[in-house]
Amino acid sequence: MEYLKRVGIVVMLVICCYGRAGAQTIPVQQDSSEHEPPNYRRLRAIFAGQSVLYAATLLGLSKAWYKNDLSQFRIKDDSREWLQMDKMGHMYTSYQIARHTAAIYKTSGISKRQMLVYGAISGIIFQTPIEILDGFSSDYGFSPGDMAANVAGSALYLGQMALWDEVRIHPKFSSHFTEYAQVRPNLLGQTPAERLLKDYNGQTYWFSGSPSSFIQHSGWPPWLCLSVGYGVSGMVSAETWRSREMGYNPTRTLYFSLDVDLTKIKTRSKFLKGLAFITNSIKVPAPALGFDKHGVRFKPFYF
Repeated sequence: MEYLKRVGIVVMLVICCYGRAGAQTIPVQQDSSEHEPPNYRRLRAIFAGQSVLYAATLLGLSKAWYKNDLSQFRIKDDSREWLQMDKMGHMYTSYQIARHTAAIYKTSGISKRQMLVYGAISGIIFQTPIEILDGFSSDYGFSPGDMAANVAGSALYLGQMALWDEVRIHPKFSSHFTEYAQVRPNLLGQTPAERLLKDYNGQTYWFSGSPSSFIQHSGWPPWLCLSVGYGVSGMVSAETWRSREMGYNPTRTLYFSLDVDLTKIKTRSKFLKGLAFITNSIKVPAPALGFDKHGVRFKPFYF
């Protein structure tokens, strides 16, 4: 499953670069370091850490993921596969890379504009070589849809910061086990970890935002968010027609739920602030309403 490659990049990025940057990851709008000279030593360390991670990731993928020899470059239109859930994954991953790398660069004391641009560019740069390698792989092919989703994810972060000087709409992720993985375990996952990452039927991508961010003096708690999610079910193949041939009914579902913006919970602990910033990419389990072609369904506990 191609999405595993993106997950690996995000995990390695957070582990490697946060270790170098320290526990200074706090919301961008609280930045007051623009009037201080940049810490060039830390900036060089971040560049070095990213470069090593970048090279190691590409080398590892070229050796382990692309098992067959690379072939002539080709383009593959996969925009209709997985009911676009994989594109949601690409956008989410690019957004998270941009958000985290911007926060990491923030600790070096560079200007806010530089920090945001470096973050947004990183969200695209870290994934573009993978798309190119896919183009030379006989198993995949270069996907314009994937590339567009990568750009959209970084643009979503940069656009919000440029417009509002803060993130008001948070892309988030949740996942649960489904029975579909047992039908095609090689495709949808065999181990619990693989099933959570590879089974699109159990994944939901959310956009969470607090009304207080848009309406001043609304009285709405700034940490309490309304969340809209997108998920699918009945997909035992990338193609909907093949899933139907196997006796399943591919379905899109729109979810409405509540969520928590962990970064808006006040604390003096730098560690807790950093932890809240990192974990704010995950949707908090909560009741949800699901709307699909079969009607409306209430889920008392959905993740």
